[in-house]
Amino acid sequence: MLRFPATLAEQPLIYYLVKDYDLVINIIKANINPHKEGTLIMELSGANYEQGIEYIRSRGVQVQFLTEEIVRNDDRCISCGACTAVCPSGALHIERPDMQVVFDGEQCIVCQLCTKVCPLKAMEAKF
Repeated sequence: MLRFPATLAEQPLIYYLVKDYDLVINIIKANINPHKEGTLIMELSGANYEQGIEYIRSRGVQVQFLTEEIVRNDDRCISCGACTAVCPSGALHIERPDMQVVFDGEQCIVCQLCTKVCPLKAMEAKF
């Protein structure tokens, strides 16, 4: 996950990762707020991976690796659905007709939004 300040919003950093570092990029989610600060969740691979990461860090981008996993404590979950409203990948959804929250760990991109909104802390990040 990349977090970048407004001063970098109009710079072609991803272009340079592809062009100069020959990296393969799969953008999963991008968000730029009205102040042009943003976050970018992506998969990144290639032989020059470390050099590419160093390049974007040197430009002032915060890099957070999403290597942990999200787990759900089924004993705590009451299927309120708060997590489903923020899940960008569809890993958390409400199954009808029983209206139970279902978690598909294979679809989870470990953005941790669910851990922040769950009122009972049923969703947890594990390293």
